[in-house]
Amino acid sequence: MDPRLFLSLLLLTWTPLPLCLAEIYTSLVNVKHAISLERKLIDSLKSYIELESERLQDIRRFYAKVSHLHSEVYQGQTSALANPLLAFTLIKRLYSEWPNVVYSDDSVENLQGLRSGYELDGSALPKLEDLQGAARALLRLQDVYSLQVSALVRGHFLTATDRGTKEVYKPLVSVPLSGDDCFLVGKVAYEQEDYYHSVPWLEQSVHLFRGHSRDPENQGTLEDALDHLAFSHFKTGNVSYALSLSQELLHHDPVNKRVLQNVEKYEKLLVVRPHMKGNGLRRPTSKYLRTRQAYERLCQSHGSHPRHFQNPRLICNYFTGGNPGLFLCPAKREVLSLQPFVVLYHDFITDTEAEDIKMIARPGLRRSVVASGERQATADYRISKSAWLKDSSHAVTGKLDQRIAMVTGLNVNHPFGEYLQVVNYGIGGHYEPHFDHATVPTSPVYTLNTGNRVATFMIYLSSVEAGGSTAFIYANFSVPVDEKAAIFWWNLHRNGEGDVDTLHAGCPVLVGDKWVANKWIHEYGQEFNHRCTLNPNE
Repeated sequence: MDPRLFLSLLLLTWTPLPLCLAEIYTSLVNVKHAISLERKLIDSLKSYIELESERLQDIRRFYAKVSHLHSEVYQGQTSALANPLLAFTLIKRLYSEWPNVVYSDDSVENLQGLRSGYELDGSALPKLEDLQGAARALLRLQDVYSLQVSALVRGHFLTATDRGTKEVYKPLVSVPLSGDDCFLVGKVAYEQEDYYHSVPWLEQSVHLFRGHSRDPENQGTLEDALDHLAFSHFKTGNVSYALSLSQELLHHDPVNKRVLQNVEKYEKLLVVRPHMKGNGLRRPTSKYLRTRQAYERLCQSHGSHPRHFQNPRLICNYFTGGNPGLFLCPAKREVLSLQPFVVLYHDFITDTEAEDIKMIARPGLRRSVVASGERQATADYRISKSAWLKDSSHAVTGKLDQRIAMVTGLNVNHPFGEYLQVVNYGIGGHYEPHFDHATVPTSPVYTLNTGNRVATFMIYLSSVEAGGSTAFIYANFSVPVDEKAAIFWWNLHRNGEGDVDTLHAGCPVLVGDKWVANKWIHEYGQEFNHRCTLNPNE
């Protein structure tokens, strides 16, 4: 088949990816779609290379023909000019053959075919927000899991300890980053005036760029990295190093007026303070995360719930709760905490049910939101996509509602229980410390007119390779992702006040595709005599 025809057929049969690809970095489902998109682009690029190879073969043949004439035939110019045939072919080549090669329609068509393949569905391609979001995810993982940037760049997940370094996760395949990759991550931090993060990433970028020629696909250059790194060091007070980097930059770009002015300024500053090295890099403070230290420690612990031998009231048993539906198949209950009262139900859901729920939810996934006054809005401290499933949307959702009702003894039917929320986390996906229950009377939680969220039932629909634990901040323990298990806890005290000990977080997913399903149960419509059975503290 003519490769040009193949390329046309490929473009005609290319099915656009779903519009839910917006904000690719917020959901691993979208990342998987992006892999399919690039696979199609590879086919387009292969066709372009084949077509261009054929064109280049023709150009090489033309080059060989003309070179032969000049090296062999035109050596004696008098005889060449005297031959009317040679004179005619020379004029004809210069008039028509050279323009046909230089301004080849085939070249334009081949390139246009490649561009059409790339631009066919612009909505499916990553936007600047995706690149920046993915970069911020790497910075988040660096912070929460204390990862070494130099190791990350080599494709390794290492953290510093008192005894050296410790491997947090060992990937099956190590993917090193390029100088351009590091530059773009550092640039995202730089543009936020976050020099604590920009410096190590830009240093790696400069290291990788040095001694290497520029690749055509790269956006950044050694000069760009040196420029950003020099100013980052200047802003943190390390003027001497900023001067050294700027001088190196002038070696590559000696007429850069702005850099020349910077060098002059740095030299004057060092005359006044010759050893000006700054106060070191300081991590930016968080505007909304007041429990950062405890939160990150619990995330790094990869599951640190209390041991049963430390408290005999933390039990594991087969639980029926007096419900006849659980007599033949009781729930595998593990009491993790008494205050707040947190229970883990092992093997709560089957593999088939988990896959069915994910399949139903995928088309409806949209960026997760948080309560913002009376409204809901997206936020950087919650990176995921979610979908809401009615109990009538599929038989499996109705079965889950029945099972949740049996183990909790609560009325989970709408509106006393919210619809099932299915969540898929993105690159470094997380949800920083928060309460599930409403803390202000204007919260959207009250729109159902069934009171506050009295309890949470969260089901792990998948496993992850590393990270993603659920951390209870004030209670000082975390629960690792346990596939097919479910966590239950009370959000309110008996008097209806919120339980501050339920402050919890979804730790960033280091490696893996994390899916959960949330069922929030409200105050009204409940039989609270069951509560004493479930919670021995009250």
